[in-house]
Amino acid sequence: MSIFRRLTRYEAALILLFIATLPLMNPWVRGDGVGYYAIARSILIEHKLDFRKDWLAANPSFRMGRVDADGRIDPDQYTSTGHLNNHFAVGPAILWAPFLLVAHAGVLLCDRFGAHVPADGFSRPYLLAMSFGTAFYGFLAVFISFVLARRYVPERWAFIAAIGIWFGSSLPVYMYFDPSWSHAQSAFAAAVFIWFWLRTRSERSLADWAVLGALGGLMMDVYYISAILLLFAAIESLAGYWTALKTKNRAQAVHLLGGNAVFSLALIAAFLPTLVVKKIIYGGFFSLGYTEHWYWNSPAFFKVCVSADHGLFSWTPILILAVAGLICLRKYDRAFAVYSLVAFVAYLYSMGCYEDWDGISSFGSRFFVALTPIFVVGLAAFFDWFARVWHQRRAGILAAGATAVLVLWNLGMIFQWGMHLIPPRGPISWREAAYNQVAVVPEDAASAIDMYMTSRTNLMRHIEGTDVKQLQSAQERSAQ
Repeated sequence: MSIFRRLTRYEAALILLFIATLPLMNPWVRGDGVGYYAIARSILIEHKLDFRKDWLAANPSFRMGRVDADGRIDPDQYTSTGHLNNHFAVGPAILWAPFLLVAHAGVLLCDRFGAHVPADGFSRPYLLAMSFGTAFYGFLAVFISFVLARRYVPERWAFIAAIGIWFGSSLPVYMYFDPSWSHAQSAFAAAVFIWFWLRTRSERSLADWAVLGALGGLMMDVYYISAILLLFAAIESLAGYWTALKTKNRAQAVHLLGGNAVFSLALIAAFLPTLVVKKIIYGGFFSLGYTEHWYWNSPAFFKVCVSADHGLFSWTPILILAVAGLICLRKYDRAFAVYSLVAFVAYLYSMGCYEDWDGISSFGSRFFVALTPIFVVGLAAFFDWFARVWHQRRAGILAAGATAVLVLWNLGMIFQWGMHLIPPRGPISWREAAYNQVAVVPEDAASAIDMYMTSRTNLMRHIEGTDVKQLQSAQERSAQ
């Protein structure tokens, strides 16, 4: 009980809200999640990287182009090493491991007493463990981001910002609805990395450098593009070398060089699981398996930001305030603000150069979920700036009200996207989406939520069936 007495009211509120939202967990494996989960399941159950059962048990839209009507896996799916072409990251499997191990032990124990629960990684205990693990890591990402934000601004602004990003961005889709994807875990890994970087920034020992490197390696294991966040350590180090050069402080430069060396070694060591798995599947340590192209000389900045095809700001407008708030953050921590802005711009540039910058089947720009800690801190700084230029009490009401409106808009869009009222792939009609928000969502949401809570399996089958029909229709139009 003493632990709970030490919690602030805002911390307690976040924890209680997380517990209250646990029924939203959706224990299913779908789409890209098949590849992520297959790594965890195959190692736990098969004790090797054999994904055949995962491909055959996958949702219909994933099997399209991979498995024929007779249940035979397309030969083109195999790599030169004889393994199935699973290019997805290994980090989610690492983070799910504690939860899946507990589930597996529980299933084996129950089976000893005659429960007859399949110990195959596909039965409900495993999927519940995986989905809870994802929700837990997503919550930790929000909570750590809240802790970061209150370093600079009053706790209430950090709280409102945490709630806003939690439910006003793409995070809830990949925290609850599609838990087998990697995005909630990428937010967690990034939050821990930034938190530890800030915590040790003033004086970092070699041991601290090792931990920071290991956290960076885990961040890359979970989501490769998150390597951009290593810029925090890189820019800081360059600034340190410049200071040492100007002051002719050789000891400082040597200590920093040693720290960078330890950081690099720890980074590589933590990234080894990815390198080893890729070596086994593709025959090369640096063969990641992706065939998409990156067009470095023609980034689609504008499209990534405001396109109707999963634009970052057009789909999740609360992030406009969050990014603007990073400028306000300069008042409290100029270096952190600058590093965050540089990381965001670099991330934006990189995703703009990516062939599939729209995320194909994506709610909003899902790639940016990894930047959750930056967004929470930025949004909190924006609210604090607003409170300083406006009447404090009115600012609080307006901040809470604006956040509520943006969250409700986002939840309505999530409903439309999940129920295929708007297409999950390609651009949407904003006129149609706005009409649905007012006329369709309020009318249909109650019955859909009731079905989600009481007959989720049937609802997921309906959603998947609709998705398959849309894919087949798109393929037929493309063939004509």
